[in-house]
Amino acid sequence: MDRGLLSKLGWLISGAVLGAMIVVGASVVAQEQEVKARTLPLQELRTFVEVFSVVERNYVEPVSDEQLIEYAIKGMVSNLDPHSDYLPPENFKEMQEHTTGEFGGLGMEVGMDKDGFVKVIAPIDDTPAQRAGIRSGDLIIKIDDQPVKGMTLSEAVKLMRGKPGTEVTLTIVRKDEAKPLVIKLKRAIIKVKSVKHKLLGEGFGYVRISNFQVRTGGDMIEAIEKLQKESGKPLQGIVLDLRNNPGGVLTAAVKVSDA
Repeated sequence: MDRGLLSKLGWLISGAVLGAMIVVGASVVAQEQEVKARTLPLQELRTFVEVFSVVERNYVEPVSDEQLIEYAIKGMVSNLDPHSDYLPPENFKEMQEHTTGEFGGLGMEVGMDKDGFVKVIAPIDDTPAQRAGIRSGDLIIKIDDQPVKGMTLSEAVKLMRGKPGTEVTLTIVRKDEAKPLVIKLKRAIIKVKSVKHKLLGEGFGYVRISNFQVRTGGDMIEAIEKLQKESGKPLQGIVLDLRNNPGGVLTAAVKVSDA
């Protein structure tokens, strides 16, 4: 067996796992644990190393070592059960943004219009978009120097997001404006609340939860307290709206059920 290749694999596996996350049995392995130092099971890895070497040398198209390692890890974890998966660094970052409700961006709700441009649904209060005067109905036709037409919505959103403090230039078409507007914005930390509420009257409150983030349980309790205060008397009930909620942090869902 090629010990040089085995040593190389050890480093590649460390690099592939670094910054990534393994989701096992629907729970994220995110806490630090003491793991006893141990050597690699060389005999058990013999077949893996041989297959790795054959694929690397003979596959019809070029494939990198990093790709092969990632595919192997994904296969190993996903075959445990339907709820286990391996998240590469980029996907793990997206999951963190989803579960914390925080990301570097401009702060506006957007959609794609029928002509393939990004349409601003609404700017979020106290964000770069709102402070720059972005309005509902604005059409974003360029992000920096890249035309939006032909992009998917997720591709356009990805371009607008980025490290807080960095700048991005949007070219916008606005109704009643003769020429497109060019607006430069500086990205900031955007915090999106997953809980919205309103009083329906007759002692009933309405609470909408778009997804279960880390802070959702606390936000739910805060929403109930505000509804109680607005009502001026004990609430008779709450309408909890979970339509199109994709899920999220299990502990947050439990806290909501206990609220």
